[in-house]
Amino acid sequence: MTEPSTPEDAAGAAPYPLPDPATIGDEHQDVTGGWLRPAVFGASDGLVSNFALIMGMAGGTSDPTPVIVAGVAGLAAGAFSMAVGEYTSVASQSELARAEVKRERRQILRDDRQEQAELASLFVAKGVEEDVAREVAEQIHSDPDNAVRVHAREEFGVDITDLPSPMLAAVSSFLSFAIGALIPLLPLMIGFTSLAPTVGASLVALFATGALVTAITDRPWWFGGLRQLVLGGAAAALTFGIGGLVGGVTG
Repeated sequence: MTEPSTPEDAAGAAPYPLPDPATIGDEHQDVTGGWLRPAVFGASDGLVSNFALIMGMAGGTSDPTPVIVAGVAGLAAGAFSMAVGEYTSVASQSELARAEVKRERRQILRDDRQEQAELASLFVAKGVEEDVAREVAEQIHSDPDNAVRVHAREEFGVDITDLPSPMLAAVSSFLSFAIGALIPLLPLMIGFTSLAPTVGASLVALFATGALVTAITDRPWWFGGLRQLVLGGAAAALTFGIGGLVGGVTG
């Protein structure tokens, strides 16, 4: 019989060396927030909303001037709205997390043994033996700050050292929305009077945006591209039809 050739294959071998905690997860995408979510949603919203807005205006009038004005206004209003909304949302989320962390700290300082028992119970629920879980919880609680961090992560899923930045989310949303909204508007601003360049650029951008998003997920790029193309194109087509109906009635 062939003898085990590596420590991890041998029974009773020395424990595998522990990696640096700071490097764990480096190979994974950031799925907790940060800049990615507001940037992706901002670009998609900017492209779809301004494409639909421009098509709706074009359906109601043949004069390019109000279409351009509406497109510029839609870009500015949407970008500011996205930035304000993201800032408020992320700031409120962070404030709530900090409030819960303060509450958890007070509970630990008031009744450390009960909080130790709660933490041990959480470890047991994850498959750790009770004696080991109690010992680990006691070691964690030897440092109150560390105990607060672990309780926050285990009880309500918050990493108090890595809360999302409201300003980063706001700036990401503003810039990405503006870039997305500029794509259907740019052909009109440089002098094209036909809608064909606007439609063509927007459809290509819709497909590219959808494909780009799925490049960091487990979906095929073509699936994400086609999904975004169909949904965004349908929104623009419906808005164009509504604009035509409204323009016909009011004209």
